[in-house]
Amino acid sequence: MTVPGEPDQTLPDTSPAPRRVWVDDRLLEADEASVSAVDHGLVVGDGVFESLKVTAAGAFALGRHLARMSRSAEALGLPAPDPDRVREAADAVLADRPYELGLLRITWTGGAGPLGSQRAYGPPTLVLADTPVEPAPASTSVVTVPWTRNEHGAMTGVKTTSYAENVRALRHAYDRDATEGLFLNTVGHVCEGTGSNLFCVLDGEVVTSPLASGALAGITRELLLEWADVTERDLTLAEAQRADEVFLTSSLRDVQGVHRWDEVTFDAPGPVTRRLQQVFAERSAADPDPR
Repeated sequence: MTVPGEPDQTLPDTSPAPRRVWVDDRLLEADEASVSAVDHGLVVGDGVFESLKVTAAGAFALGRHLARMSRSAEALGLPAPDPDRVREAADAVLADRPYELGLLRITWTGGAGPLGSQRAYGPPTLVLADTPVEPAPASTSVVTVPWTRNEHGAMTGVKTTSYAENVRALRHAYDRDATEGLFLNTVGHVCEGTGSNLFCVLDGEVVTSPLASGALAGITRELLLEWADVTERDLTLAEAQRADEVFLTSSLRDVQGVHRWDEVTFDAPGPVTRRLQQVFAERSAADPDPR
């Protein structure tokens, strides 16, 4: 099993029993679970998903993730999943899971449909699965990828299952000894990573790209904006790489310093990053489902 966000690192499966998967309204062992071969999530990527950090307290920020999933579903023209049904499924999948840190993946697709881009027939398909992971290191390396995010695209800011662009960009990063690939948008502003948001510290000011840049509204990003003093504004690549500190946020990284970006190196995690790491750790531990 490969750790999300880390290159070529294999971990043993430390879950206490064969992994369970929830498909629609059934809890199954992984080797028993299946979806239709013509499910539109498989055929054309007509689906949305959320990936949540799991601790001993349960799935972190589940309410916010479900709210974002509903917004993503609406953008695709899918009905929103029933949050009570998803919570029931999450409780079932995570029951008796003693690992210290894990990942819960929630996927919601259009269901069975045609072998083309017409609407799915439905009903939608709900799948939940979990896996243990290791904590992210305090800092990491990133590279700028040679492809751009279209800040005006139909799926901009929507967390869809159509992730091939991110897969290719992350492979590009792995091949360069980095754990994340960063996109610029069509006008040359820093946008986001394949699965993270980027923050820069410039003369003491913490800056992150606005959602208008094409970045996804990350849940960790959202919480950090509420829990700390952060400015949202556009950044060019040159300006961002002149920062005193750079860090990433995501569900599994939390707040992670960047010690190398392309050929630029940083002393990471720097003092501001360390302070925000502590703020996020304390606030998230105090409230596992912040509203």
